[in-house]
Amino acid sequence: MFTYSATILNSGLIPIKHRNLVEFIRKSSSSPLTANNAVKLLLNGEEKFPELLHALDAAKSHIHLEYYIYENDETGNEIAQMLIKKATEGIEVRFMYDDFGSHGLGSEFLKRLADAGVETAPFYKIKWYALASRLNYRNHRKIIIIDGETSFIGGINISDKYRNDTEDKNGLYWRDTHLMINGIATLYLQYLFLCDWNFCSENKLEYNENYFPSPNKNVLIQQKLVQIVPSGPDSTLPVIFYSLMQAITSAKERILITSPYFIPGDSLMDAIIIAAKSGVEVILLVPGISDSKMVDAAARSYYTELLQHDVRIFLYNKGFVHAKTMVIDRGLSIIGSANMDYRSFDLNFEVNAMLYSPDLTSELYQAFVEDLKHATEINAHDWINRSKIYHLWERAVRLLSPFL
Repeated sequence: MFTYSATILNSGLIPIKHRNLVEFIRKSSSSPLTANNAVKLLLNGEEKFPELLHALDAAKSHIHLEYYIYENDETGNEIAQMLIKKATEGIEVRFMYDDFGSHGLGSEFLKRLADAGVETAPFYKIKWYALASRLNYRNHRKIIIIDGETSFIGGINISDKYRNDTEDKNGLYWRDTHLMINGIATLYLQYLFLCDWNFCSENKLEYNENYFPSPNKNVLIQQKLVQIVPSGPDSTLPVIFYSLMQAITSAKERILITSPYFIPGDSLMDAIIIAAKSGVEVILLVPGISDSKMVDAAARSYYTELLQHDVRIFLYNKGFVHAKTMVIDRGLSIIGSANMDYRSFDLNFEVNAMLYSPDLTSELYQAFVEDLKHATEINAHDWINRSKIYHLWERAVRLLSPFL
């Protein structure tokens, strides 16, 4: 795969300004740059879940799921029924869930899967919730691999709240982004799954052609360039953090960031401000409706400095924006599970997809522009001149950022 990656890198398909980024990711995580991928952008659960069910139903060999949050609700049970169906057909089905994020699944739900032949494994099982170290180091990934060919990656967990076509949502619109990939990039997601599975399951998996089929380069006509970026406590470097830094510093025209939890820290703040002061258009889209007042306060503590240095900030008001995306100029877009906060950069197991594609970047750009129609821009003068009480409170909460 390294030879394959180098061949693509030398083909001229990657702009010179992104080659250092590609090489950093490859050398830091052994993740190659891949071509021959068909990639579909999925906005919200109502686009993701029908595609997912269709792909699961078409599985011929195996299905591997790895999720931070999997809820025992209508959506969770609909997917569970499909997993049971495929397992009874003789398809290998494995389901790995974070023991903290998916704590509400219940033994009956898991037994129903096991009775049908689905292998299940909790990630980093919590015996006592008072053990804080195990409440950290959570598996925040949301990936599915089917037959070693099709995969899903992004920010959407499995829960009714991630879709806007169900009635029982308390009226809250949920905005999120996911990807479906058909192609060679799936093989690295498969590698990540096997590593995580072998960490938390007694039934170890080994490399074989069933899980890593030889790519048929003549099947797909789309040549999307994709590079998977993993990060976690087991990494020697905070690869996702550094990859975002590298992407931001490479920007020449625009940086469009969507993040539900924006606690960037000093280094990332410096990179964003330097870009903005260098003439790059920088726009930050964050929740106007938050699911955590403490996290929201910590995030707002950064807004004054950003506004003072020409960064535009929009508050999304249609509902809760949970997407974790970035658009860099006209040829690089980033979608994944990682928030722009300390927990994602240093404590959680995360995974992003780097898309070196003008077409996909344009598509994500259009989605961002559409989201801005449902957002209110913060007025810099009004924000900076708020009561000092707000500023003091937000700065005080920022001190707790590593624990949020």
